[in-house]
Amino acid sequence: MKARPDTCNYRQLFLDNTPFLDLRAPAEFAHGAFPTSCNLPLMSDDERAQVGTCYKQRGQAAAIELGHRLVAGLERERRLAAWSDFARRNPEGYLYCWRGGLRSQTVQQWLAEAGVHYPRVEGGYKALRRFLIDELARSLARAQLVLVSGRTGTGKTRVIAALQRAVDLEGLARHRGSSFGHLPEGQPSQTDFENALSVALLRLLNQGDGPVYLEDEGRLIGRLALPENLREKMQAAPMLVVEESVEQRIEVVLQDYIVDLGQRYIARDGVATGAECHSRSLLDGLDRIRKRLGGARHQAIRALMEDAFRQQRATGDIEAHRLWIRTLLETYYDPMYSYQLSQRAGRILFQGDRGSVLSHIEARSPC
Repeated sequence: MKARPDTCNYRQLFLDNTPFLDLRAPAEFAHGAFPTSCNLPLMSDDERAQVGTCYKQRGQAAAIELGHRLVAGLERERRLAAWSDFARRNPEGYLYCWRGGLRSQTVQQWLAEAGVHYPRVEGGYKALRRFLIDELARSLARAQLVLVSGRTGTGKTRVIAALQRAVDLEGLARHRGSSFGHLPEGQPSQTDFENALSVALLRLLNQGDGPVYLEDEGRLIGRLALPENLREKMQAAPMLVVEESVEQRIEVVLQDYIVDLGQRYIARDGVATGAECHSRSLLDGLDRIRKRLGGARHQAIRALMEDAFRQQRATGDIEAHRLWIRTLLETYYDPMYSYQLSQRAGRILFQGDRGSVLSHIEARSPC
């Protein structure tokens, strides 16, 4: 493998969608990583803790010696084989540790001794993370945000998916944005979400100026918070409002939360367990908004939802779900949306159904 130099060109790394070999311990990686990173740690969490304790008590030289004893023999060979395999599969990639220091330099040396010359990100994860924090601020200062708004079930996410100059916030957050939006895949960490958002905006804006479309979101998407500077800019951004009939909205919710979500749980857990997890997830979502619904309304909608799932399990028919969906839309989500829309400072650029909104955007896009 031809040797390439180490780099501190963080912007180009992210623009190129560069594969990263992340050498940090699993706990460090779980706290925050990048969309193209793969965690093949030099040390396990326990090994790292032992080395850290040794460093505090006996100094750097003793800590380095302990690290070499912990990662030795067959275990060292196994990890070296994994790093070598990653390097061969990703010849354009780079490796890093927390600060681009001892851990990444050690692995770099071991790889070189094995005939694999693999470059390092100078400054490591910390420098890359700092770059993305600063770059998000720069991107938001430059970006012309336009929100795709509309009542629950109008298919705003479908509009976002059809646009080239859009960032899918719910996709990055792996959540559908409502109390019922939990997905079986689980959400990334807050840091992962912010990193992925900054990378998405960086790559989009690198293609040129023009509107950047985002779905209108609240402060939270599941348990993940939108960065404060993004929220402030969204608050005043102009809007495209998607309007659909109640029947069409019910159909969208049915497809997204009953058909698609049910299939996701079944794919993860099997038919019987998946169906149980699916129904429990939606019932738990309803329970989370009990106070806002009020006790009587909550109980009435819960009974409708439970009956619909019983019918689905018995016959496979999902039509009974339409009743609780309609009730929830008309008595809870629609009044809440009307209030939230009144709090937005941005002007409404256009209102219409999904097709009309997409046609409006296309008509105003540069050739």
